[in-house]
Amino acid sequence: MRLRCPICGERDRREFYYQGAAVMLDRPAPDAGEAAWDDYLHLRENPAGDLEELWSHDAGCGAWLKVTRNVSTHEIKSVELVAEGKP
Repeated sequence: MRLRCPICGERDRREFYYQGAAVMLDRPAPDAGEAAWDDYLHLRENPAGDLEELWSHDAGCGAWLKVTRNVSTHEIKSVELVAEGKP
């Protein structure tokens, strides 16, 4: 799989580090209880199809990227700098 870094150009995915899904999770209150914290830490959706992910270009420019990728086929739909996606 290859990713196109907006700064460095197309690179092998081994230059990048997957950081997780690009969604904000609702953090439980400190006193929410063991079950709420277990769900927050360990349970995630596992959808098929397109997913927005965070990647960092660790072996390159160090940029944080938002990658839209089809998790079934690994087709890369888009790559953008996280800093450019902010309002």
